[in-house]
Amino acid sequence: MGPFKSSVFILILHLLEGALSNSLIQLNNNGYEGIVIAIDPNVPEDETLIQHIKDMVTQASPYLFEATGKRFYFKNVVILIPETWKTKPDYVRPKLETYKNADVLVAEPTPPQSDKPYTEQMGKCGEKGERIHLTPNFVSGKKLREHGPQGRAFVHEWAHLRWGVFDEYNNDEKFYLSNGKIQAVRCSAGIAGTNVVNKCQGGSCYTKKCTFNKVTGLYEKGCEFIPQTHQTEKASIMFAQYIDSIVEFCTEQNHNKEAPNMQNQKCNLRSTWEVIRDSEDFKKTTPMTTQPPKPTFSLLQIGQRIVCLVLDKSGSMVTGDRLNRLNQAGQLFLLQTVELGSWVGMVTFDSAAYVQSELVQINSGSDRDTLTKRLPTAAAGGTSICTGLRSAFTVIRKKYPTDGSEIVLLTDGEDNTIGWCFNEVQQSGAIIHTVALGPSAAQELEQLSKMTGGFQTYASDQAQNNGLIDAFGALSSGNGAVSQRSIQLESKGLTLQNSQWMNGTVIMDSTVGKETLFLITWTTQPPQILLWDPSGKKQDGFVVDKNTKMAYIQIPGVAKVGTWKYSLQASSQTLTLTVTSRASSATLPPITVTSKMNKDTGKFPSPMIVYAKIRQGASPILRARVTALIESVNGKTITLELLDNGAGADATKDDGVYSRYFTTYDTNGRYSVKVWALGGVNAARRKTIPQQNGAMFIPGWIENDEIKWNPSRPEINKDDLQDKQVCFSRTSLGGSFVASDVPKAPIPDLFPPCQITDLKAEIHEGRLINLTWTAPGDDYDQGTAYKYIIRISTSILDLRDKFNESLQVNTTALIPKEANSEEVFFFKPENITFENGTDLFIAIQAVDKVDLKSEISNIARVSLFIPPQTPPETPSPDEMSPPCPDIHINSTIPGIHILKIMWKWLGELQLTIA
Repeated sequence: MGPFKSSVFILILHLLEGALSNSLIQLNNNGYEGIVIAIDPNVPEDETLIQHIKDMVTQASPYLFEATGKRFYFKNVVILIPETWKTKPDYVRPKLETYKNADVLVAEPTPPQSDKPYTEQMGKCGEKGERIHLTPNFVSGKKLREHGPQGRAFVHEWAHLRWGVFDEYNNDEKFYLSNGKIQAVRCSAGIAGTNVVNKCQGGSCYTKKCTFNKVTGLYEKGCEFIPQTHQTEKASIMFAQYIDSIVEFCTEQNHNKEAPNMQNQKCNLRSTWEVIRDSEDFKKTTPMTTQPPKPTFSLLQIGQRIVCLVLDKSGSMVTGDRLNRLNQAGQLFLLQTVELGSWVGMVTFDSAAYVQSELVQINSGSDRDTLTKRLPTAAAGGTSICTGLRSAFTVIRKKYPTDGSEIVLLTDGEDNTIGWCFNEVQQSGAIIHTVALGPSAAQELEQLSKMTGGFQTYASDQAQNNGLIDAFGALSSGNGAVSQRSIQLESKGLTLQNSQWMNGTVIMDSTVGKETLFLITWTTQPPQILLWDPSGKKQDGFVVDKNTKMAYIQIPGVAKVGTWKYSLQASSQTLTLTVTSRASSATLPPITVTSKMNKDTGKFPSPMIVYAKIRQGASPILRARVTALIESVNGKTITLELLDNGAGADATKDDGVYSRYFTTYDTNGRYSVKVWALGGVNAARRKTIPQQNGAMFIPGWIENDEIKWNPSRPEINKDDLQDKQVCFSRTSLGGSFVASDVPKAPIPDLFPPCQITDLKAEIHEGRLINLTWTAPGDDYDQGTAYKYIIRISTSILDLRDKFNESLQVNTTALIPKEANSEEVFFFKPENITFENGTDLFIAIQAVDKVDLKSEISNIARVSLFIPPQTPPETPSPDEMSPPCPDIHINSTIPGIHILKIMWKWLGELQLTIA
């Protein structure tokens, strides 16, 4: 490898840090650079918000620096300003920064008044989060009483985002029993406070000490732990960073391992500092010896979309009808995907480059038609990707700087000179989306999209999988308003024989319907096409292009809500159907499906994870039917049902994020990922996202020895669904990934069952313990495990660190169910001291048929609390003595008089007996 290629390779490694997400954050000499904080377009224009963001990060930086032992600080932050806000001289055009790859989003709360800062976390402990969510009220300091200083809360969220740690409080379980004593869920356990409840009746409220439930041994509902104002404890930021003395994360020395919180459940009882210490950030830094500088800020404003298509027309494009399929996909992009007002140019290349169109603004259908006529129709020559890219830069620079522009690069050929323009690409500030077509596309192609934050896709030569059209259909703007984006409702293909029919339906829900396009392609002869709207009216007017072998119809106005039916008939050829639409209204958020893989490279036998997030605005869509189609370079397609059950690969139940492990590798090379989502009578929409990882809501505080209470937050009822029947259909492209180290068939079984993460335990009368969990599979979350190993201990650390030495429960009657089924198991502890005040810890390990073992499950606990017996009632005097005359004792009567009366009565009694 020559010196030039070596330096390019080093550059790539630097650029690809953090490539698992689209984040542009870099850690440079202890300082975080390239943090993107985006203001949502729906936030009303308010220049003071920009200053508030600056103040928040400026306050957060020294707090982060001290909390991490002088290792990290915020060096440079980009603030993305909406296109709808007024332009100013100090607002410049973004380069690679987009709303899609923003690390922090400042948006109006959903529902209103819900201003809690939180971070989306799809992954496991130690894996980076997706995005921090803040509201204008929070950033502006209007929620200090509820969440504390903004800078401190921002560091709390940063730890979620960057290092994958979790909260150390628990809103659902605020207290627990430890050795028979009630403890507040907190970290560290040394934080002092008082346990009180705020009682309100008839408009007046008062504070009182909590009373405990005589059945459970825990405090009554509504009891809160209120920390003392003056503390000596310094940890932990992931519990209550708002306390003045809290300036550190919990370490292994002061971490509260027994507290039932997400950090313990997700991170195997490890402290937040242990997780941070294991991060790549920590490993490549050393503490600073000087104070860091204050953060600097760049103000960027989104502008018009500028796109240049760079399309391969080399000789290999005649293979497998690739050139014609490129025309079909290109027409979809130009007719539908790219938004009105965008500027679009076109370059083709083989061993040289050819400008097919300078930048043209899309203002009408005729502009779209003009561009479609420039798509390539002939193929010949070699492949020079850099030549095509350089020509595209020239086209863009004739009208605009390349900063923030986009290039859609499609190629099917090998090119060993692609690395020669990596530096030019980086310097251009352009975002490059890559489309690898067929099995021989340049292996280094994806580096271009990785280094620029672009979207990487792969399309095979299997036309019925519709991969090329899906790739171009997925390239909506990363900055445009959701109401303007093209949304794919359907994508299907089928090879038909002997006048067979391809029949199906497409659901048009009320959130979409504008500019709806039905696109049909074929491989030999035009098929018979029949389409009916929900009222049964047949739709005529398809535009047929026999040269490109496609037909399409755009429904005028807003398409009717309901089920659209289609029937396509053909013989001995492959047909595809694609349906796209836009939001029906700018004020009604459309239902969207976004999908992705957890990594862009898969190394056998490490599993991949498929994610699909379904939302309407910020509201999750639950109980949809979600399927991932994963196609290898061999053309083999694996179907996976994705689940939102909080088990296996899925981090949180009922949050609208559907997940599943992928282990069915069949070859090395590229794999494409497509997700199909269908809503029906069982699907539902929630008003809010369930409890997210974020800064604690402060129930109250102590001021002058008096407890001041915040207004109670409205409780989130998990069964309170806003819409209980949501019908829709969507398809979403999840991009592509590259697999390596896959052995030749037969592929060995090296996949163990997945870790059980939702083990729960309850104790019943007679000291019977009830365990529930979601069954893992034979290979992660697929198939059926062979057996379970359940062990118990009275020491939580012994169970974690010495699992194989802990007492084993008899499970001979426990036969594992199929993956993702509910498991229930009862047992009575034996050969272990289990008496009043005992804490018992339980964990499970699943084993497959070749004796591969899962990771140890989360540790569940039960605390034996035997309610005190009610003391026997003391018999009343009436039951102890014979009837006697009434005696009214006046406290003013001297004692001697009382005695005389008693003696007199006893004398009368004796006479009676005699």
